[in-house]
Amino acid sequence: MPPTDKQERSHGRSRLGLVTSIAALGGFLFGYDTGVISDALLYIGPAFGLGDTGKQVVVAALLLGALVGALVGGRLADGLGRKRTLVGAAVIFALGALLAGLSPTVGVLVAARVLLGLAIGASSSCVPLYLAEIAPPESRGRLVSLNQLLITVGILVSYGVGAALAPAQAWRWMLALAAVPSLIMLAGLIVMPESPRWLLLRRREDQARQVLASVQGRRADDRAVADQVQELADLQAQEEGASYRDLISPRLRPALRIGIGITAINQLVGVNAIIYYAPTLLKNVGFTDTGATIVTVVIGAVNVAVTLIALALIDRLGRRPLMLGGVLIVDLALLFLGALYLLPSQTGIVTILLIIGLCVYIAAFAGSLGIGIWLLNSEVYPTAVRGKGSSLGVFTHWGLDFVISLTVLTLVDAITPTGLFWVYGALGIAGLLFLWRYLPETKGRTLEEINAELRGVGRRATRPAQPSP
Repeated sequence: MPPTDKQERSHGRSRLGLVTSIAALGGFLFGYDTGVISDALLYIGPAFGLGDTGKQVVVAALLLGALVGALVGGRLADGLGRKRTLVGAAVIFALGALLAGLSPTVGVLVAARVLLGLAIGASSSCVPLYLAEIAPPESRGRLVSLNQLLITVGILVSYGVGAALAPAQAWRWMLALAAVPSLIMLAGLIVMPESPRWLLLRRREDQARQVLASVQGRRADDRAVADQVQELADLQAQEEGASYRDLISPRLRPALRIGIGITAINQLVGVNAIIYYAPTLLKNVGFTDTGATIVTVVIGAVNVAVTLIALALIDRLGRRPLMLGGVLIVDLALLFLGALYLLPSQTGIVTILLIIGLCVYIAAFAGSLGIGIWLLNSEVYPTAVRGKGSSLGVFTHWGLDFVISLTVLTLVDAITPTGLFWVYGALGIAGLLFLWRYLPETKGRTLEEINAELRGVGRRATRPAQPSP
């Protein structure tokens, strides 16, 4: 007896859930490999006799690789296909993790971190692209946001692994265990279909229809499948006629300003100083190794929890309220943390206030800049240049992340932790003023409506969207 339409839809949802989960493991590995270094660094330094500069190089090596990976990831995804690019990233994730865990010298460890960065950069470009192209229109936003959620989950798991292995100072296991989800991702990718949009790029329309029908539980000749194939084909045709030079045209310059601005502010408030160096900063004020790693687990849990809440609220409250309110709290938390380091002792009640301040900071970040960076960086551009504009945002993100990772400990020595937090706070205040002036409300608007509003003069670009009649 052939399956009913209801059964086909159910099977399609199951297949779609499996496919998106496999692809989003790239986001999990992104989070794990960026977060795990925070705890491992406590023991890597003594193991190799590293000072502040050496520790910063170990951290920054991954970001340098990510910068290169982000630059080439898009080209690889277009040339080899989304699936093959993700397969290559999964292989490099596994090899990089094992090499990092087995590193006999700091030079080998740095090389392993560069490898991991290449995989992170490529997957950070390819995973959201694949998810957007495989998902049905009605669930595209939710499924693409799954990538950001799994980044925070990966960070949390890395902190949990670090806390569990801290008593044994087993930093090699902390790094090497990333090979496990890498191999799971690789195994899943074997049965994962290619992106329908890439198939269309190769003039394989029948296969594109079959892929969409399979993950949606429909027949290949279903009208909804045909409409989605046509949507992907139209999008492809528009993007083929656009170039990077178009982004600096007067028409698109406001969108570019927001796209680059949001990714820059995301980094300039210093979030990765906390992600990478929180245990080191806490240890410097009297925390034990184990105590510092436990606090990072709490920070990671807050990050995941608030990201989940923000995912539920961003389409109800809108982007502007979350972004402006969240960045304001981020700035206040940074000023508060800097003031705490001025006190003669960071023990007792000050210790508790320090932990609370860090949790408030990461919560406010997760609910604003954390959830908004990838979403807004794609929403403000019209369809024809969305891919190119988003890639510039990704490049800005990794470039500033690299600079920050190389300067945190140096700045702590030069201007004290108070100076570090207040520098980030000052940059955050500048970012808040920028967002108040230029950030549009994109909730409920088409890309074309958003771009038309951005071309307005003065504060017209910041007015909330009015409901359509």
